[in-house]
Amino acid sequence: MLSVDKMRTVPLRPHHGMCLAYFEGSGYSEGFTRHMQEMLELLEADMQVILTVAVDEICSACPNNVSGVCKDRVKVECYDRAVLEQCGLTEGQELDFHEFVRVVQEHVIASGRRTEICGDCQWDGICGDKKSRWESL
Repeated sequence: MLSVDKMRTVPLRPHHGMCLAYFEGSGYSEGFTRHMQEMLELLEADMQVILTVAVDEICSACPNNVSGVCKDRVKVECYDRAVLEQCGLTEGQELDFHEFVRVVQEHVIASGRRTEICGDCQWDGICGDKKSRWESL
């Protein structure tokens, strides 16, 4: 895991904008879940993100991250590219986390496109049953 406390800009997969919107403390492992909660708190504390279609800081604690490559790489890269396209964002773009989630909320979640993008995700049941934490943005 990166030493995020010393960073100003955190690498973030675009599809994690959706995952974080519905995160409720469930995850691939206890370590991953703890890290995801820590990242959510850190990002919401006014961090900058740089959008990447590769493993990011959240992925650093994921058991599917094998030597810096996601074992579900093809599927999650499709999610990432779909979020970028739907939101009019680009890989490598740097922006404020709050602006990023506002755009994801507006162009993906509120527009009803989330299930089109990641409805085949194993965590879809959580997202389908909840409201986005950023619904009021």
